Amino acid sequence: MKLGLQIPDFTWAGNPGQLGPTLATVARTADDAGFEHIMLMDHFFQIKAVGPPEHEMLEAYTALGFVAAHTSRARLGTLVTGVHYRYPGVLAKIITTLDVLSGGRAWLGVGAGWNEEESRGLGIPFPPVAERFEQLEEALQICLQMWAGDESPYDGKLFHLERPLNSPQALTKPHPPIMIGGGGEKKTLRLVAKYAQACNLFSSPDLGHKLDVLREHCEREGRNYDEIEKTAYYAYDVGDKGENTAKIIDDLGRLSEQGIQTAIGGVADVSQITPLEVIGNEIIPAVASFGS
Repeated sequence: MKLGLQIPDFTWAGNPGQLGPTLATVARTADDAGFEHIMLMDHFFQIKAVGPPEHEMLEAYTALGFVAAHTSRARLGTLVTGVHYRYPGVLAKIITTLDVLSGGRAWLGVGAGWNEEESRGLGIPFPPVAERFEQLEEALQICLQMWAGDESPYDGKLFHLERPLNSPQALTKPHPPIMIGGGGEKKTLRLVAKYAQACNLFSSPDLGHKLDVLREHCEREGRNYDEIEKTAYYAYDVGDKGENTAKIIDDLGRLSEQGIQTAIGGVADVSQITPLEVIGNEIIPAVASFGS
């Protein structure tokens, strides 16, 4: 089993001038500790589950470029990009740029999006959910076409690209992995089966059912279910002195038994660095054989 770090909060000690040095230290420590992924939350305002909207929030892809420069092995991406935030052709270029500059470590984490408050606040169009899912499928098609080097016009229902040129191409072959976030059984998991290399689900009581639904979609799409990496969100809190380590290992064992291969989530007090070191020294080695 592999572990991924998501950084959902930048409200750390010190003034904004300390955000860069602190983020660099967090990223380097996570990279050295053996986290498979370092991911950021793609929001412009802080979300209610974490804090008030006024709390510090960095734009994800600018920050990921910064993280790329301070790491060498972890895979980089968002958990997950709201598809309505960026035009699909531009999104393909963003992921390609991150992949090239990071030496082939970019992932496209993407979903239908949900945060109407920040969209309205910044003047970003926020269409109904059905249209956002149409946007998502066309965006996936456009990204795959551009990564395949196909410059022929794309004429979809919502998006029209005269020449989807993508130069330079991504280093990752055949393309940066696509991870679709969400557990919607009719639309989201169908798109996972049709287009994605990974899914991201919540580690909730219905996790096993969601995986069963994904398997059914794979059968209908003619897709090998085992080709898709199963990831789940898991929040890490090792405690002040690492006293929760055993519980976390037990939790991850249960997730692995359900079929989860990678657990990605925030780490409590991540800016203090010690929790990352505890995870790297005690948890990552303990769970490495899970699922094998």
